[in-house]
Amino acid sequence: MEPEYQEERRRKGSRLFAILFVVVIGLVVVGAVTLFQRRAQYQALAKETETLAIPTVAVIHPATESAQEDLVLPGTMQAYVESPIYARTNGYLKKWYRDIGSRVRQGELLADIDTPEVNQQLSQARADLNTAKANAHLSEITATRFTELIKTDGVSKQEVDNANGDLEAKRAIVQSSEANVRRLEELESFRHIYAPFSGFITRRNVDVGTLINAGNGGSSQQLFFLAQTDPIRVYVSMPETYAPSIHAGLGAFLELTQYPGQRFEGKVVRTAEAIDTGTRTLLTEVDVPNHNSALLPGGYAQVHLQVKVTGARLEVPVNALLFRSEGLRAVVVDANHKTHLKPLTIGRDYGITLEVLQGLDANDWIVLNPADSLDEGQEVHTKEISLNAPPKPGPAGAPGSPGASPKAAPETKKP
Repeated sequence: MEPEYQEERRRKGSRLFAILFVVVIGLVVVGAVTLFQRRAQYQALAKETETLAIPTVAVIHPATESAQEDLVLPGTMQAYVESPIYARTNGYLKKWYRDIGSRVRQGELLADIDTPEVNQQLSQARADLNTAKANAHLSEITATRFTELIKTDGVSKQEVDNANGDLEAKRAIVQSSEANVRRLEELESFRHIYAPFSGFITRRNVDVGTLINAGNGGSSQQLFFLAQTDPIRVYVSMPETYAPSIHAGLGAFLELTQYPGQRFEGKVVRTAEAIDTGTRTLLTEVDVPNHNSALLPGGYAQVHLQVKVTGARLEVPVNALLFRSEGLRAVVVDANHKTHLKPLTIGRDYGITLEVLQGLDANDWIVLNPADSLDEGQEVHTKEISLNAPPKPGPAGAPGSPGASPKAAPETKKP
């Protein structure tokens, strides 16, 4: 009995050991699987975190401008001839004959000035002239007598010379008095204000009884402002880039908002022949006929210069630019999804877009609304967007799209 009992106990012990061994192996397997799962989760989380750390940016192509177009610039219209009119004599305004808006001809009377002081000075000068003439006549009689008397030795040679010298002095006094009378007569003639040229009165600054001072300094004031408006001048500041294309005789026309659909034809008549160092522009004058006086001095106009601007020119929205201390920059994404900050040379400013002369290529992908934190060589994800503009043909797609590097595959967002 004893051997069977012991054998039975050994079998039970073996089964228990086998069960415990299986349980331990199961626990080890479960633990290994759990650790593997947690490690995979940690790796996925780290990869996702790393992926989320890479910013996603919207990219577009620069728009290609038309290869040929008229050059359009703002201009200010000015009168062809304009002049303030001042008085040349003192007095009080007696009467004016033309008001603002009046069309006057050259030599037409504009106003009269009452000049009592000048009148009295002229009367005094004429009286002084008569006195000088009387004295000169007396000296002439004396000199003639002495000349006859010296023949009979009635007077000395010295007395004759004195008489002739006095006569010359009195004649010089007469000439001086005559010049003073002519001066005052000219000054008195300025009491009549005449138009120096034909045009329009644009300002009248005096009224009857106003004290008038001669000249344009001190307390004197401008009486009238006269402007000749046919033709009318328009001055345009031409960017230095286009200065070589501008010359006298070049066709031009004006467009005004108050005359929609109308074109006022003119031409370039002269340029400053020098670049302004402050603005880097060439001052250009365009003359436009204005027979019906539709164009008013001081008005604003869009000047279309009929010069064909050729060459590749790109246009980018203003929200695609970075303003850095080192200058204007655009963020460009290459085929490897790396950013590059490119310096730009800007041409014309269209308000919401800018003309780029240098720094970009038509196939470049530029970032819209770039963050200030973007730096050179930074990795980004890209999304191509449309700005509701006609598509520009190009051989390359967005970074990662067909035709670009296979390393990137951006999403496409519809507008």
